[in-house]
This record gives sequence, structure tokens and C-alpha cells, in this order.
Amino acid sequence: MGRMDPSWQDSDAVGLPPAPDPATVLVAVPTLNEADHIGDCLSSLFSDPWMHGVTLVVADGGSSDATGSIVTRLGRRWPTLRLIDNPGRLQSAAINAVAWLATPQTRFLVRCDAHATYPPGYVRAVVAALAERPEAVALATPMDATGATCFQRAAAWVVDTRLGSGGSAHRGGRRSMWVDHGHHAGFRIDAFRDVGGYDESFSHNEDAELDHRLGLSGGKIWLDAGIRIGYRMRPTPRALLRQYWNYGRGRARTLRKHRLRPRFRQLLPAANLALQALCVALAPVAPALFALPALYLALLAAVSVTAMLRLGSACGIWAGPALALIHNGWGAGFFWQLLGGGRR
Repeated sequence: MGRMDPSWQDSDAVGLPPAPDPATVLVAVPTLNEADHIGDCLSSLFSDPWMHGVTLVVADGGSSDATGSIVTRLGRRWPTLRLIDNPGRLQSAAINAVAWLATPQTRFLVRCDAHATYPPGYVRAVVAALAERPEAVALATPMDATGATCFQRAAAWVVDTRLGSGGSAHRGGRRSMWVDHGHHAGFRIDAFRDVGGYDESFSHNEDAELDHRLGLSGGKIWLDAGIRIGYRMRPTPRALLRQYWNYGRGRARTLRKHRLRPRFRQLLPAANLALQALCVALAPVAPALFALPALYLALLAAVSVTAMLRLGSACGIWAGPALALIHNGWGAGFFWQLLGGGRR
């Protein structure tokens, strides 16, 4: 669920500039089989009367459920709601398709997630924050991990720690700042289109890849810690592993495409995986090498104990295993892609 800092009230709040003309705003919502979520998402966005003048486009990647019919039905209630096809299926292609619908009046593009519900004024706050900083070409917002089940709660706790995120500012960060990369909330439409939008061959890490090109063009990205998005963790260990496998693959694709050197925090999961595997492989002839895997297991156990204390629940025992899946899923996906194991 999306939410904003409680200090933000509405467009008339002290210190917050008035939101621009809604006709200058275009909102993109990618979907693919989102019948269980899209109604709540759109209802939350249109709960703000200001949004009734904003064009919101749902770009559907070929849903086989009732997503399209739900959007069509809701379009009779909100005339500025549109539904278009997204033959590319991926989120990157969906947002690009919406961006090309911009009119000469359009100044801002806001990206929303069909899985989220947003508080009244979310889009307005994103646009106001961009309007307040003319030098910013994109706005990022922190994500606060959440979960309902034991596994999700533990994974949510650990992913927002430095061990889980490597210190990424958009993972639960509390300070607004200029960043190289963050969770995308909004763009200046001209800057987005000038660099060609998202690379539609990317199924993951398309946001970081775009941020790199925005930076090369001289653009700056503002992380606004007062506008926050709640992010629900994957429900099962297998789903979390797959998610971070894809994240690692996406990061490797970005590095290869732009011939970049990975940052130290990005190297750590891959280096840890390689070192652990090497130690296990050589331990039969050099038993002392078992010490490093044992040390890593001790760290994971300590994380679980800490999570149980912080959460006040035995559910925290899942934090160590979740951290192992995050580290090793990312590292394995990174190596797989870097060594030519897949295109996307």
C-alpha cells in the first residue's frame, strides 16, 4: 500500500506549492492479470478530486482475466481513465506506450503500480515535488517493505537493513536527497522521451538502466522521503529467490550494456556466493576452509535472533533464510547473466 509522510496534508498545506494544472499530468499503470488489484488501485487514485482532470492510462499486457473489463467499467465513472493494449507485455513497454500518448500540454509522467493502493493526493504530491525542483528530471520515493505472513514480515524487516539492501537510499530511507537511482514515481515527460524512455528489452532493472541514461544526459533525480510507498514482500521463499535472481540478472545486463563497473555493494552478494562455493568445493582437501561458510551461517543465525527480538515474534526466525535468498539469488542471477546465460 502506498502512503505519505503524515506531515503532508493536501495541496493547500503550508510549504507545499499548489499542484500544476491536472491537464499537464499523465499517469501510467501497467497491468497483466491484475483483476484482484486494479479496482482498488484505481479507486484509491481517483479518490482525490484533483485526479478527475488527470488522464490515467492503464496499459494492459494481454490479461487473460477480467482486468480489461474492470477498467472499462470504471472508465464510465471516471471519463479520464483510458485502457490501451501493451503488446510488449513488460512494464517498461507499458510505460513507454503511455508516454507516447502525451499531448503538447503534458509536462509530467507519473508511474503507479497496479498492486498498490494510494492515499488521496499521492499523484498530486509527486507532481508538486517535481514542480518545486525544476532541475530534477525524475522523482524517486522510498519503499517501506511490509508483509502479512511470518515469512513476509521477516523478509520485510531484513530487506530494509543495510545487510539486506546494501544501504540503498530508496529502501526505507528517511532523508530526501539527490540520488543516482531510486524507485520511480514521476518524470518530466520531455526528459523521459528525450532519452528514449525505458529499454523495452529489460524485464528487470529497467529503472536503474534508465536512470543511468538520464544521468548521462545531465538529468538529476530527487528522492523525496516525504512521499512513501509501502511494498509487500514476495509471499514464499521460492518467489523471493526468483525475484532477486531476476534483479541480479537485470543489474548485470545494465553493466554490460553501458560497460560500467559495479559498485562495491553490488559486488558483495556475487563475491560472497563465489567465495562460499569455492570454500565448500575445496574444503574436502582443506577443511579449514569450512570456517568461512560457518561464519556466514552464524551471521544468518544472528540476523534471525535480532529479527525475533525486533519484531517481538518468532516469525523473525525467517529473517536469516530470507537474507540468504536475497544475497545468493542476486549473486547467482548476476553471474548467470554476466556469463551469457540469458538475454532478459
